[in-house]
Amino acid sequence: MTVSVDPQSEPASPPRRDRTHWLYIAVIAAVVVGIVVGLVAPEVGKSVGVLGTMFVSLIKMMIGPIIFCTIVLGIGSVRKAATVGKVGGLAFGYFLVMSTIALTIGLVVGNLIHPGSGMHLSEGSAGKGAELAEKAHEAGGLMDFVQGIIPETLFSSLTAGSVLQALFVALLVGFALQGMGSAGEPILRGIEHLQKLVFKVLIMILWLAPIGAFGAIANVVGQTGWTAVTQLLTLMLGFYVTCVLFVFGVLGVLLRAVSGVSIFKLVRYLAREYLLIFSTSSSESALPRLIAKMEHLGVDRSTVGVVVPTGYSFNLDGTAIYLTMAALFIADALSAPMSVGQQIGLLVFMIVASKGAAGVTGAGLATLAGGLQAHRPDLLDGVGLIVGIDRFMSEARAVTNFSGNAVATLLVGSWTHTVDKAKVDAVLRGDDPFDELTMVDDHSAAAAEPARV
Repeated sequence: MTVSVDPQSEPASPPRRDRTHWLYIAVIAAVVVGIVVGLVAPEVGKSVGVLGTMFVSLIKMMIGPIIFCTIVLGIGSVRKAATVGKVGGLAFGYFLVMSTIALTIGLVVGNLIHPGSGMHLSEGSAGKGAELAEKAHEAGGLMDFVQGIIPETLFSSLTAGSVLQALFVALLVGFALQGMGSAGEPILRGIEHLQKLVFKVLIMILWLAPIGAFGAIANVVGQTGWTAVTQLLTLMLGFYVTCVLFVFGVLGVLLRAVSGVSIFKLVRYLAREYLLIFSTSSSESALPRLIAKMEHLGVDRSTVGVVVPTGYSFNLDGTAIYLTMAALFIADALSAPMSVGQQIGLLVFMIVASKGAAGVTGAGLATLAGGLQAHRPDLLDGVGLIVGIDRFMSEARAVTNFSGNAVATLLVGSWTHTVDKAKVDAVLRGDDPFDELTMVDDHSAAAAEPARV
């Protein structure tokens, strides 16, 4: 009986091989080749810029479906969290505040270091960008703007290319499903499957990132020379430093003040998870391990069950910092800096739209494009400037997101008195180490249940 079951369960796990490291290597090679071509043959570099534009168009194609699916499902997860009462309410309130703080920090740092300000790419990017800018100016006043949010039909919002229309309809559908209660569950499950399809298509598109990165970098370097390289490195370094300061400064101080826990000890406790995230560029890869480790740390299972999954959709601190810094970089690089009012409008939009950037590598790039399309369509073409270095920044985004959710779990546990402080201290001291055997993988699961047919 067991012989017939085990052989079928064994082959199921080997195919799950991570090949994203090849994409990582390909993007690095494409960036290097693009820089060389831009420096050695500037005219050739400028001519291949269309490759970056086409890649951005593919990303743009996915914006509407991504925002629709993730916002609808996000509202569904809030409804579930709310049923847990105090834990869900505190968690959601904290996520909203912390995301806003992270977005604000990104704006402040971006305005201080002015990444991209020395590139002056307005001439080389005037074509389609100028066209979009003219269209934006034709939009009219406030009432015309509000009227433009309402789509012609419910489904046209996903095909018209308007991010605000997709967001508006997603909110309506999400709250409608929320009001339907259990009757809306099958529809939510259907949208979950649709989201998997959308993200699968996005992953397929991301395999073209080396081509897009080559075209975009070669074009930029062909126009500006070494200036482009130094400005892109400035953005990356500024982003890394900001993430480190956010985790060990903002989150560390908050964790010490509320829970009396050292952020350095927590980071050491989660070291293996950080290595896993670095290898996959996605914090979602460590989700099961985070749940198991936070329970082992002494946080009540019900609290972990609400805070961690909800945080993976609503508490994306690293992505928030990235979105605002990258938007300011593009604006400065195209010599079209954002006014304070535009930055605030972008921040408000990103507070909502960033909830759709969870889990899948590259979704942050689509959300960035969505924010620019909604507020400064003349800057949309500039997303191609980020393609070449987006992969290098994704690890820092994922690690910061992961750290934010680990800290949030302890904070909410402290506020709701669902954490065993003595257990936390013992685990972080090393007196009660985490047993890796509790993380049951496919092989051990098959071995553990041979008698159950």
